Amino acid sequence: MKILVVNGVNLNLTGKRETGVYGNLTLDEINDKIMAYCVSNGDEVRFFQSNVEGEIVNALHGAYLDGDVDVIVLNAGAFTHYSYAIRDAIAGISVPVLEVHMSNVHAREEFRKHSVLSPVCKGVTLGFGLGSYIGAIAGFKAQKENV
Repeated sequence: MKILVVNGVNLNLTGKRETGVYGNLTLDEINDKIMAYCVSNGDEVRFFQSNVEGEIVNALHGAYLDGDVDVIVLNAGAFTHYSYAIRDAIAGISVPVLEVHMSNVHAREEFRKHSVLSPVCKGVTLGFGLGSYIGAIAGFKAQKENV
């Protein structure tokens, strides 16, 4: 399986900001662990991060137009709660998108409890830090095998 992991706004500071919420692993360390997991399962993975909404939209469009990924794992960060541009990009492509959050957004501030992306995503995994990414990938593969 070919996987694209897309990380959005402020996730480049993971491991440095709000470590009580997001943990001490940097985004590079998280990506390394995701890579190791995927390789051990025979999957290919590549990574993209941007703090710019339009660049995330372009990454989603590119994955669809190039036809070179089977699934997109997306942690959009705060864009989750208000980016109709990213929502429409997901709705406009046939590549399944898995929404991921490292923290349990339902146990945090009220505004974080609503996602404009969830209704157009294949699934949502949250609250497990690095495990949210791994869980999303494992869950998608298990679901795909049982269909």
